[in-house]
Amino acid sequence: MKTIKVNLRERSYPIYIGDDLYKEIDHIPIFKNIGQKWVIISHHIIMEIIGNKIGSLLRSSGFDCENIIVPEGDAAKNTVEYSKIISQLVKFGCDRKSVILALGGGVIGDIAGFVASSFMRGIKYYQIPTTLLSMVDSSIGGKTGLNIPEGKNLIGSFYQPAGVLIDPKALKTLPFDEVHAGISEIIKYGAIQDKIFLNNIDDWLNDINSFPFLEAILKSCKIKSKIISKDEHENDLRKILNFGHTIGHALEAYFGFEKIRHGEAVAHGMICASWISKETGNLTDREYQKLCKIIKKVPLPNIREFDPDRLMGYIKLDKKNEVGNFCFILLNQLGNAIVEQNISEKLIIKSFEKLK
Repeated sequence: MKTIKVNLRERSYPIYIGDDLYKEIDHIPIFKNIGQKWVIISHHIIMEIIGNKIGSLLRSSGFDCENIIVPEGDAAKNTVEYSKIISQLVKFGCDRKSVILALGGGVIGDIAGFVASSFMRGIKYYQIPTTLLSMVDSSIGGKTGLNIPEGKNLIGSFYQPAGVLIDPKALKTLPFDEVHAGISEIIKYGAIQDKIFLNNIDDWLNDINSFPFLEAILKSCKIKSKIISKDEHENDLRKILNFGHTIGHALEAYFGFEKIRHGEAVAHGMICASWISKETGNLTDREYQKLCKIIKKVPLPNIREFDPDRLMGYIKLDKKNEVGNFCFILLNQLGNAIVEQNISEKLIIKSFEKLK
């Protein structure tokens, strides 16, 4: 088992990464059982595959453990489901000492984390990601959120978990498309922070069926942990983690969260953002072409016909925009990202041509 630390002073926490970690979950050193209520929040299918085993292990070791099941997909990240979970916690007799285990992908991590941040003004929670996307991205950093019809994660908070437990073997239970979508976030880390890592990813994708997930997850988590440790609340450096996300989130909101996977949307968003980087003189054409080639090694869905003005409407709701300026994460070379505050609406709309 490998351990990476997110250094946030009194809010610091470990990330444990290792195969078969779930089989030893009742012996995780940071789990302090004092007789409090432990609640696993997950989807039905995840509970069937792995959650019930985790619950049984915990109960056999004396943990008072309950389950809460939420619907699958981004539709679960809404105020209605949030209220239902809070009501169930009350029925279970949960209090300020209770602990939530967020078992699942980014949706579970977002809603369970937001519940933990707000129930009785904040209780402890652990992230136990089961998708590649959540292992390398959403489980780390304390971002929580709910969706509303106007956009993604417009309700949320920064609330750090007490720890993150990652078992790469869980990826074997997922459809190939789901795993492939998560590789986009791994590519992102190389693009924004580590050119050597990006070159390694390029090589690994020549045989996607032999992709070294454990190595890639470790490196991705190290990069994100370092960034989070320097900028917890996205005031500066942390913004670069949103490379590809501005247009990616807009695509999700436009087509519906059930029609395009987050990783797929981010991949398309990275292509647009790298093109804008080229057009603004920050990235050479050669570097732009190289990154696009790497991204397109991952199977991506074609983007259907869309209304550019309507898609732009979702971009205008992006949380990174300030005082009417469009904030975009660009590259000024492969392996180095920058924050640009004054990208024109015309240039953004022009980049949509790269979605076709």
